[in-house]
Amino acid sequence: MATSVQSGNQGARCGSGAGGVVPRSMKRAAFRALRIVGSLASLVPLLALPVAAQDFPTKPIRWIVAFSAGGPTDTIARLVGAKLTEAWGQPVVIDNRGGAGGTIAAAMTARAAPDGHTILYVSASHAIAPSVYKSLPYDTVADFAPVTVIATTPFVLVVSPGVPANSVGELIALAKSKPGELTFASSGIGASNHLAGELFKTLAGVDIVHVPYKGQSQTTPDLISGAVSMTFGSPVQTLPLISAKRVRLLGVTSKTRYSALPDTPTIEESGLKGYEASTWHGALAPRGTPPRVVEKLQKEMARALHMPDVQASLVKIGVNAVGSTPEEFSSLLKTEVVRWAEIAKRSGVFAQ
Repeated sequence: MATSVQSGNQGARCGSGAGGVVPRSMKRAAFRALRIVGSLASLVPLLALPVAAQDFPTKPIRWIVAFSAGGPTDTIARLVGAKLTEAWGQPVVIDNRGGAGGTIAAAMTARAAPDGHTILYVSASHAIAPSVYKSLPYDTVADFAPVTVIATTPFVLVVSPGVPANSVGELIALAKSKPGELTFASSGIGASNHLAGELFKTLAGVDIVHVPYKGQSQTTPDLISGAVSMTFGSPVQTLPLISAKRVRLLGVTSKTRYSALPDTPTIEESGLKGYEASTWHGALAPRGTPPRVVEKLQKEMARALHMPDVQASLVKIGVNAVGSTPEEFSSLLKTEVVRWAEIAKRSGVFAQ
């Protein structure tokens, strides 16, 4: 570059007008101007980011729900999605992609354009997946941009009406007397209520057979009929069945008693020391989604979650609204991956 500039100075006589020499000061000024223009040009992408965030969304948002329609995640997603549609004037389309413990939905989201128009609704099973699947087509943490923890909720342990047990202690005694005869349903291999059941088996020292489904809504008919003995169900799906006496409630999986069922003991209270298997719900975007877009998604979701009508609906189905920051969700996700890996190893659940 220095050589080119020097040659230009030496050959300046053939440059302008009537063959006069271009003064060095003018050439320096021209170079300075070019440098300024170049610097401004490099700022254009940065200046465009706030504008992009202000314009977002520019088209319908596809919210991929990692479980089947009619389940707890679907119910909450539709509540929040309706509020986002009202706020932005762009439809939020719920796309249910159940199966494989939520990994199908996660893989689709990881491959989507990182512009905020495709987001993923997950539960704790997202953090469990690395422990139960040998190979995932994505990295559970690195390939996603955390948006917010939407809600938290415990599971409720319920049994089919034909199971002769009225407490956690009686259920454990029954399972010990009939090893391999009782069954528990889950939303699928790697789902959070699958690991809740495996943890129960390990701590209680019982042999109960796991029966995976493609979503919790599909477990209901078999649970009511007695085709499966029990499940660790989401309150969204299970509370109506309890009220109608179509299943029998034995306990809740949280560390402390559940506000929606204050008279129901925790499983730990019932004698199974160290048992806790609550779950959470969250929203993720593909890796590379602009931070300002993530921020806009988080703020609107948090606002929706704290609207009185949304709060009332969530309380009815036994869900605690959160609306955390992206940083808080990121920290939770990393912690949960480690925690569930330890539980999976202790329970003997190996990668599929």
